[in-house]
Amino acid sequence: MRFKFNALYRLGAWGAAACMVAICTLVALQVTFRLVDALLVLVGMRRLGLGITGLSEIAAYLLVGATFLGLAYTFVHHAHIRVTLLIGRLPSAARAWFEVFCLLVALAISLLLGYGLVELARESRAFHDVSSGFLSIPLWIPQTVLATGVGLLCLALAEALAITLRIAIREPHRFREATATDDTETP
Repeated sequence: MRFKFNALYRLGAWGAAACMVAICTLVALQVTFRLVDALLVLVGMRRLGLGITGLSEIAAYLLVGATFLGLAYTFVHHAHIRVTLLIGRLPSAARAWFEVFCLLVALAISLLLGYGLVELARESRAFHDVSSGFLSIPLWIPQTVLATGVGLLCLALAEALAITLRIAIREPHRFREATATDDTETP
């Protein structure tokens, strides 16, 4: 399948990668600070006491961002785990309509989740909710990242549904070939 909004999904993947790099950088800095302190104590000097306050909280938000921003990209590149034991044995026409049904269910669930996340972010912003850790991070920021990731997934599911529905109606006997994995990147 070729997705028209592949650039948006790739942008989400870059956001997910940026979150992962930020986590690695912050953890590496924290480990470096602790090593410096340990070396200073080892040579008889005082510790500097450097550290990143709220690292676990920041890392948790970044991990959630990485997970959700990467959903659409992994979906369009067929990287989500799928159990195709049953549908792999169906004839092409039946499989096409089963895929349409599954995509409809996935889209409905994703839309409900997206709507809930948007409402949650809106309420968090309206009530000035902040995290309860060492840092007072406004909760609408990570919630907006969640909603963005789910929104991208909804777009990818809708696009896959449209493509699959078109194939199921026009040429269901060619479903297997028409939906073969196409991981070519177009700039």
